[in-house]
Amino acid sequence: MLQLVLNYLGIAVFASSGAMVAIRKGFDLFGIAALGVMTGVGGGVVRDIFLNVSPPTSIQHWPNVTVALAATAVATLTARLFIRMRRIVLSLDAVGMGFFATSGAAIAVDHGASWFAAVLIGMTTAIGGGIIRDVLAREVPLLLGPDDLYAVPAMLGATTYAVIDYLGPQWVGLVVGTVLATLLRVAGLRFGWHLPTGPADLIARGDA
Repeated sequence: MLQLVLNYLGIAVFASSGAMVAIRKGFDLFGIAALGVMTGVGGGVVRDIFLNVSPPTSIQHWPNVTVALAATAVATLTARLFIRMRRIVLSLDAVGMGFFATSGAAIAVDHGASWFAAVLIGMTTAIGGGIIRDVLAREVPLLLGPDDLYAVPAMLGATTYAVIDYLGPQWVGLVVGTVLATLLRVAGLRFGWHLPTGPADLIARGDA
């Protein structure tokens, strides 16, 4: 039951972020709905494509798309309030990211993937929706920017799950991996952690 709640929470938060980007870009209502849904379920769809699950779960069954649509509608109607609650939304996004990273890895393992593939698929599940959102909105994906520590916590969460699953119970890996990824993401937001960038002089001149 907890896994189901976290799954829907993650979809809702990701879909809401897609709606916010669409509103900022001036999309019409269909565009807002489309970007919200694709952001919410995109990571899971990419995961299922990698695992040869056809049709992908979010397309085959209605709940995930319905949750994404509902979250998009709520975010659109309360956009100004949503922006003021940005810190809370980012915290919920961190939880969703952490859960998707580990659950994606767990589903990959259940489908016979190697631990290496499971880590990559788990990370992709967590970040896939955001990449789809930013590409469709014609923006540089947020996770590639210098100020956002996102993919690394997802990768570490998925790796933690894979290691613990190899040594012990799957549910322990899910819990520990999710908590680790979430805490790293929240700490990155709180303390401004980020990875090193390239040579500053080349970046300033635009020669890189």
